[in-house]
Amino acid sequence: MNSPSPKGSRPAAPYLQGERIDPLGITGQEAAADLIEKAYLAYNAGRLREACRLFADRMLAPEVTVGLSLTGALTPAGLGMSSLIPLMEAGFVDWIVSTGANLYHDTHFALGLAMHRGTPHADDVELHAQGVVRIYDVFFDFGVLLSTDNFIREVSARPEFQRSMSSAEYHYLLGGYVRERERALGLTRRSLLTVAHQLEIPIYTSSPGDSSIGLNVAEQAMLGSKLRFDVSADVNETAALVYEATRGNGKSAVFMVGGGSPKNFMLQTEPQIQEILGLDERGHDYFLQMTDARPDTGGLSGATPAEAVSWGKIDPAMLPSSVVVYGDATLTLPLLTAYALSRHESRPLKRLYPKRDAMLERLRGAYREVVASRDARAKDAEEAVGPERAS
Repeated sequence: MNSPSPKGSRPAAPYLQGERIDPLGITGQEAAADLIEKAYLAYNAGRLREACRLFADRMLAPEVTVGLSLTGALTPAGLGMSSLIPLMEAGFVDWIVSTGANLYHDTHFALGLAMHRGTPHADDVELHAQGVVRIYDVFFDFGVLLSTDNFIREVSARPEFQRSMSSAEYHYLLGGYVRERERALGLTRRSLLTVAHQLEIPIYTSSPGDSSIGLNVAEQAMLGSKLRFDVSADVNETAALVYEATRGNGKSAVFMVGGGSPKNFMLQTEPQIQEILGLDERGHDYFLQMTDARPDTGGLSGATPAEAVSWGKIDPAMLPSSVVVYGDATLTLPLLTAYALSRHESRPLKRLYPKRDAMLERLRGAYREVVASRDARAKDAEEAVGPERAS
């Protein structure tokens, strides 16, 4: 209840209707979600609290399809196992766009290869001399790369891979073999690719050639492999996923961890639907991003949801529900995962991977209607000016 205004003062402004900042002291007994509610009240902590509430209270509604984009290399830090796999298993993630780096380094764990905690202050010349690779403060032996390369090349050379395919199909097939290797080693829940294969969650890569997976596929192409990534299939399949999600009473939510190419690839589904295909669409319904990038540099990683509205990527009516958390995802993502799992029950899996062809055909049908209508209007216009030209 708001306190009454002091005698003689003007009435409280609408801006002063928010919850009072009056927290109880931290006891040390709080669960992560309770700590967020109790102490994350303002500044970037306040944005994280808003993000957690947006995700758990609105984005996880049954009618919402949730797309997750992953940038950089989060999996070497263990975020795949600690945070992403639990979200996927709970039905909180329906489709993914990721850098190839996340998927390549994720595979190390499934192959039983070791990643070690190190220090960012090591001598990199000395590390190189000892065959140690560094990702900031994650260390691993150079042999980890070679072993993973060999596995990817061996799998990608199999007959079922010798054709053109979307990156989602490639990752689904690869995930099946990663799952077999996990089983052989007695490992479980180590790999995003394995879990996505089991749960039929499609994973796309916005830049298939920009990772060690792409490098190994390119190496095989030099030796006659027929495997090719069909980037047009990726564009059309992801557009179909979003178009399907927003039919009827459905909604589309985007949860972007970082920015970069995966963020753009996920958001560009709406310009593809509206601008290129000419279909009636208002944009994604929910926008949640965790980033450490500033907006004033003009880069996509820091672009705000308001800017996305100008491109048709976000429904302008939903802009007040958009949240950007400025912070390192290694700090914020585990907290959001803990909050969501404690505040929302698991959702039924949408299993979108095997539905891709049917969704794409419905999108294609809608586009054909647009083309037919456009051609009919052009023909009518031509016939209307025909007699005048003839005279």
